[in-house]
Amino acid sequence: MQRRLPLAALAAALAVTAALTPSAHGAAARALTSQDLATAGTGSPHYRIPALAKTTKGTLLASYDARPTLADLPGNIGVVIRRSTDGGTTWQPQRIVRKDPAPQGYGDPSLLVDRETGRIFLFYAASVNQGFAGSATGNDESDPDVLQADYSYSDDDGLTWKHERITADIKNPAWGGVFAASGEGIQVRHGTYKGRLIQQYAIRRDGTNYAVSAYSDDHGATWRTGTPVGPGDENKTVELSDGRIMLNNRAAPYRTVAYSTDGGATYSPLKQDTELPDPANNGSITRFAPNVAASHPRASWLLFSNTANSAGRSNLTVRLSCDNGENWPIRRTVESGSAGYSTLTPLTDGTGANPRMGLLWERDNYRHITYSSFDLQWLAGVCAPVTVTPPASLPAGATTSVSVRIVSQNDAPLPAGSVSLRLPAGYGAPAVAVPALDPGEGATVKVPVSVPGGAAAGSVKATADYQVRGSQHAYGDSTFTVTAAS
Repeated sequence: MQRRLPLAALAAALAVTAALTPSAHGAAARALTSQDLATAGTGSPHYRIPALAKTTKGTLLASYDARPTLADLPGNIGVVIRRSTDGGTTWQPQRIVRKDPAPQGYGDPSLLVDRETGRIFLFYAASVNQGFAGSATGNDESDPDVLQADYSYSDDDGLTWKHERITADIKNPAWGGVFAASGEGIQVRHGTYKGRLIQQYAIRRDGTNYAVSAYSDDHGATWRTGTPVGPGDENKTVELSDGRIMLNNRAAPYRTVAYSTDGGATYSPLKQDTELPDPANNGSITRFAPNVAASHPRASWLLFSNTANSAGRSNLTVRLSCDNGENWPIRRTVESGSAGYSTLTPLTDGTGANPRMGLLWERDNYRHITYSSFDLQWLAGVCAPVTVTPPASLPAGATTSVSVRIVSQNDAPLPAGSVSLRLPAGYGAPAVAVPALDPGEGATVKVPVSVPGGAAAGSVKATADYQVRGSQHAYGDSTFTVTAAS
């Protein structure tokens, strides 16, 4: 039985994370469920590129490419979809949204639901002769050498689809390739640009890739693009609680981010987020509770997924930020092995005691499109950013004190906890007590780190693990410099 917050505590504060006790930890570990929606060789030789959204009627839509090979466009690729009307427990058979005879192809889907009209948009690229890298400049919608910008739309909850081409509307003729960044677009829920639909694109200009927003203020009747920012690639946007739009872009060795104050028309320059390692792979970012007012305790919660490994596509990880993406202290691994693209969507309004999220992702070297869902208890986190201050050096054969600071973003007091450092085998770093923290309060503790005498000089990765209430965690990463023994 899953543990739930007392109603009084929920009404008073909507405590920043579901309170887990050690006895509830087993239930939390079972709160992630997964099932394969598509498997290579069944119905199509290959499947790739997941998109996921929940409609205004509560139906979950999962879309992806059905491919003859693993290659991208150009190729005879089709876009397919599956529907679930019971929250992702069961799924209807796979249906074709768009497929035509070779050499035509359609790929890289992204879903976007207009919450005001109920219309569902499914964006993708359309090719005949050329893909993204080889696409000609210009925006002639009949040119077979131009990669086209298409979308399909449904007004009956994803049962039937009609098709549109918007290349001439959104593509600057000076650009080469243009394609929708797969996953899910957004609709602005609050403020000056309330109702605006935003779909992210990657564009190619003068041999360099950029990120750009395509947006509509008339429910999709017309579309325009803003100013590209880059260098960029496949990217996602999310509405922050202060009204800004954050762009999160695939890049190695870390994701890059930019901000817009005009609803996605223009962005600040891209900057690395060193808390988000990435191998230049498509990921996902979304508001945890999209519709709540800015004053709500969860208005600044963001959820993020990617393969958190700068060296390659593995270690699919979900992270939670409680401060609009300034810090990412909560993380949990979905799959430590091979994984690819991923996309997240909320399954509830995000305000209950234990809301769930949906995750569609590529598993096992692209052999499967897998749907997973998890709840807040499974994340087992606490909103308390952890900062590790590395010393100037860690001499081999010596013990050095390392400062670790924890700041509570919780809206209720946190009991006493502990912090430990994860280091390579042979290093010593005992857990150190952390005092109880009131909301907004911080504490700095000293962790003694002992380095083996034979340790090689160089860089060493360290992760601080703040643990409270027996099973809730927050994390912070750092790199230490080890020097040879005297």
